[in-house]
Amino acid sequence: MRKKYRKVVVGGTFDRLHLGHKTLLRKAFEVGEYVYIGLTSDEMIRDKPHAEKILPYELRLRDLIKFFEVHGYSGYRIIKIHTAIGFAGEMRGLEAIVVSEETYKGALVVNRAREENGLRPLEIVTIGLVRSSLGSKISSSLIRAGLIDPFGRPVSSGNETPRRKDV
Repeated sequence: MRKKYRKVVVGGTFDRLHLGHKTLLRKAFEVGEYVYIGLTSDEMIRDKPHAEKILPYELRLRDLIKFFEVHGYSGYRIIKIHTAIGFAGEMRGLEAIVVSEETYKGALVVNRAREENGLRPLEIVTIGLVRSSLGSKISSSLIRAGLIDPFGRPVSSGNETPRRKDV
């Protein structure tokens, strides 16, 4: 089946690779023949919530590669980025950017940079937010805070009264 775009880009920190990240990445591979992944450098994440708990770049890179291998994805390149725009503002040949509802504004910033560099703006492919069972979006911040797991389920505090199992 022919994909809609030849080259697409997606970016993020991809810390504690969770269901929201996986949905975003699946969409990128669904619409693009070749996927460029901008992975934020350690320096870039210092001001994020619970930054001290964010996995180092090398571990986040390893987790991405493992995810791609497990799901049989090929035709990708992971590039370390040091700014929010990364390489997407100047790379020729890109046709689309895949973002979530939450990061849509970032795609507009990328397109503004591309236009300033004399490049065509990217088509913006947007996915909906993936919700946790608590109702909020699944996010690495909530996982780092110990509130949910990577599937969006609440994490037990260990203080709950155990449920009786009827035999």
